[in-house]
Amino acid sequence: MMQNLPCNLNTCFLCRYCMPEWKELIALKKTTLSIKKGRPIFRESEKVTGIFFLYAGYAKVHMPWPGQKDLILRFAAPGDILGHRGLGGDTYPVTATTLEDSQLCYIPNDFLENSLKANPSLTWQLMHFYAAELQRTEQRMRDMVHMEVKGRIAGALLEIAGLPLTITRQDIASYAGTTYETVFKFFTELTKETIISTSGKDIRINDPEKLKSYITAGGTNIPGQDAA
Repeated sequence: MMQNLPCNLNTCFLCRYCMPEWKELIALKKTTLSIKKGRPIFRESEKVTGIFFLYAGYAKVHMPWPGQKDLILRFAAPGDILGHRGLGGDTYPVTATTLEDSQLCYIPNDFLENSLKANPSLTWQLMHFYAAELQRTEQRMRDMVHMEVKGRIAGALLEIAGLPLTITRQDIASYAGTTYETVFKFFTELTKETIISTSGKDIRINDPEKLKSYITAGGTNIPGQDAA
């Protein structure tokens, strides 16, 4: 559903880094989207029309993965950008889906291009965002190849522990690049060792250090530490 709601200047990436006088143009050009939980923001192969700035709610960015339903590439939080992977191309290469009721600021391609030309600070910050995401993606791809599945699940648990919402077992499996059944078996093992405890869909990490021990070294980055 599209509405003309005010943009949140404290969390919207675009508003934080553009010139103050540019915000009047943003108010004219942007469209605020209110999207219910579980609905797509955009889908893989859809035509690229613009970029999205998330300022309320959470989302997952995912793509098809052989042998399982999906591979989740990242989780997006308020202040994050969505749809940027499609810039410069004709279609979005991934899908973004809300994990709870969310609000986003949508900016069409032509206005985004003008904004980048007129706001050097915005261009600089967007470049940093791209670089940081590229580093995270490269690290995750290395982990998928070199890390054992228990280490990937442990890393996923540690990373999502800071999110203020419940992530399903299936989404944990999709983020770790494994199956629901493998996650279920490993959770049973972790629960017996009291490393984690579960109640319904909720998961509590009781011993983060023991959980980290499942993450192999060999160039692997432990969640919470910066990648080189």
